[in-house]
Amino acid sequence: MFPGQPGTTNVGIQAAAAAVALTLPAGFHESVVLSGLTYPTSIAFASDGRVFVAEKRGTIKVFDSLDDPTPTIYADLRSNVYDYWDRGLLGLALDPNFASNGNVYALYTYNHMLGDVSPAPYWHDAAGNDVCPTPPGAAKDGCVASARLSRLTANPNGVWDGTEHVLIEDWCQVHPSHSIGTVAFGPDGALYVGAGDSAGFNTTDYGQDLSADPADDVTPDNPCGDPPSPVGTALSAPTAEGGALRAQDLRTSGDQAGLDGTIIRIDSTTLAALAAPLDPSQYTGIVAAYGLRNPFRFTFRPGTNELWVGDVGWSTIEELNRLTVPTGATENFGWPCYEGPGPQPQYDLKDLTICENLFGDHTAVSPYYTYTHAASSLATGDNCPNASGSVVSGVAFYPAGGTPFPAPYSAGGLFFGDYARNCIWFMPNGGDGLPDPTAVKAFASGVSGPVELNVGPDGGLYYVSLNSGTVRRITVGPKAVATATPSSGLPPLQVQFTGSGSNDPAPGGGPINFAWDLDADGQFDDSALPDPTWSYPAGTKTARLMVSDLNGSDIANVVIVADTPPVATVSSPVSSLTWSAGQSITFAGSATDAEDGAEPVGRLSWTIRIKHCPTAGNCHNHNLQTLTGTGGTFAAPDHEYPSELEIELVATDALGVTSAPVVRTLLPKTVKLTFATTLGGITLGVGSISRLAPFTQTDIVGSGVQVSAPRTVTVGGKLLYFRGWSDGKAATHTITAPTTARTFTATYAVHPGRRIGPPRGGR
Repeated sequence: MFPGQPGTTNVGIQAAAAAVALTLPAGFHESVVLSGLTYPTSIAFASDGRVFVAEKRGTIKVFDSLDDPTPTIYADLRSNVYDYWDRGLLGLALDPNFASNGNVYALYTYNHMLGDVSPAPYWHDAAGNDVCPTPPGAAKDGCVASARLSRLTANPNGVWDGTEHVLIEDWCQVHPSHSIGTVAFGPDGALYVGAGDSAGFNTTDYGQDLSADPADDVTPDNPCGDPPSPVGTALSAPTAEGGALRAQDLRTSGDQAGLDGTIIRIDSTTLAALAAPLDPSQYTGIVAAYGLRNPFRFTFRPGTNELWVGDVGWSTIEELNRLTVPTGATENFGWPCYEGPGPQPQYDLKDLTICENLFGDHTAVSPYYTYTHAASSLATGDNCPNASGSVVSGVAFYPAGGTPFPAPYSAGGLFFGDYARNCIWFMPNGGDGLPDPTAVKAFASGVSGPVELNVGPDGGLYYVSLNSGTVRRITVGPKAVATATPSSGLPPLQVQFTGSGSNDPAPGGGPINFAWDLDADGQFDDSALPDPTWSYPAGTKTARLMVSDLNGSDIANVVIVADTPPVATVSSPVSSLTWSAGQSITFAGSATDAEDGAEPVGRLSWTIRIKHCPTAGNCHNHNLQTLTGTGGTFAAPDHEYPSELEIELVATDALGVTSAPVVRTLLPKTVKLTFATTLGGITLGVGSISRLAPFTQTDIVGSGVQVSAPRTVTVGGKLLYFRGWSDGKAATHTITAPTTARTFTATYAVHPGRRIGPPRGGR
């Protein structure tokens, strides 16, 4: 997410608008401090006041300060970055010696396949848009990519000098989620880097061929060459070591270990010496943690070398993991054999050797804190909706003795956010100085899809809001509120501003002072009145109000458009179109403007997304692609139900004024599938869930549905064994959802005279 897992809970990585109103503790308020960003993912504060923001598409912007409304492009990596689904530029860090060396570190999905001679971008269309065609299909066979950790150095003008120093190029990635995540320097001076397992999210993925349709099978089976078979050979249970099992690579010997599902630690002296991709023989020595599904965000506890990791779960559980010895022994957090404190049911069903051995030696580290997707709340009064899905998407410690937050926050503790629930909680420190998992309390609900949390130099809690294109701050003190009437119209545009609604919810602030930057020159010197007026020539300007009192200051922005916005029109598809997974969909549109006439191709911007709604009213988005032009075609994604497609067109005129977005919402074709067994009391796995048969569910026509039947199971003291599915396939296989309702039945027989013991417990 982006941070998450399409088909279950995601970062995506793109969250829906908040389902509830913003709620904060008394005395706190939220402000937008940076705006106009394109899917921002990460933020970094420099000691000289500059603020760096990574955008998912591959650009890094730098603001002179939080008061600067017009950023500079520090670096543009779009030709290398694979911006598709949850992939992209997701991690950003500044060197501890940034003031003297100007080094910026970027972590991104690389639009390239390891070992391929073709240059990046590998997966793109004729217009240069990042794509994943069908075949192979993003959620079927997958578009194989890799990832890069790179060092970028500034030139004397303060922007990237154009040389990309690639430190690591690895992380074989098959599917479009669980890519890389955070890059951060630790207190020990080492650089820490996290990455997900890149496994399939609709199935129990251990490296088998995920495509149910042979026509889609164009990516080689086992494209990462995971043991025990070479590229081109699908893996099978129980010996498979691919898919999600890549997160357990360090448990096996005699084969090359990869970095998927790990957090690695690169010593500062090694880092300085690296001039080429890291040699795979060094992997074991640098892995600090493994057995992670998607460690999208992590942070360090102040005053220690402890690493605290938010690991995005699959079907049921989100984890906060505490890595106590990142400079010592490597720790295994158990995925995919475990999810939360106990065995992961779907992977447990497969009797995979790696997992069976891990269950036997009990070496997996239990999570520090977990919460389930089904939990309606995490703390009393948190007002966080149960979306039947969650994504832990940000972690940040508030330092003990920090300001300006009052108690209990000033005593130290851990903030953590959820991208799908649009909420942030606080885990205060307990008597032992560690965050107390029994004392989690509500902090902020109705926030706008946080994908990173960061305590800023002013002590405010900052979060990056992917969907709204903003960076927001939660703090105490005065809150600036500015409105404009009118905010758009023909030039010269006379505007009445109102700032008298500004306030300070915290006590002791005294009178509020007003300072306006109405001509957008960066100086708050145009008016000290609460409600001034200003006249604007043609163009777009951002007026700003700064309010201050004894408690601090705050800034509010108002965009003024002295122009007629363009009008966008979507001509296809029609809104009545319904789709099946893999279906080719054509879209087209145009735009006109009173001043420009017909807008040229380069000013038409499309966003294609899938909206997943696990429960009524609780939806989250996955942006599949962003494209430019009059239209094109794409393959409808393979996704679990209930989901719908959205195609959005926004036009921009010559002055940079944007149209109102035009959205086409397309509903899927669906089918009822029933899963049964010939004998009662048997639990079957379908997709990411396990349920007692028989049961019926709705699926999208053409989607791949993985079904799993246990090979043996004990019911009523009798050992039953699997004899076959009604479609003649193996115990675990993927079906393509047909156009008409169908029942799939697993046949079982009683094995005479044999019994097995009770199921195993947790770690």
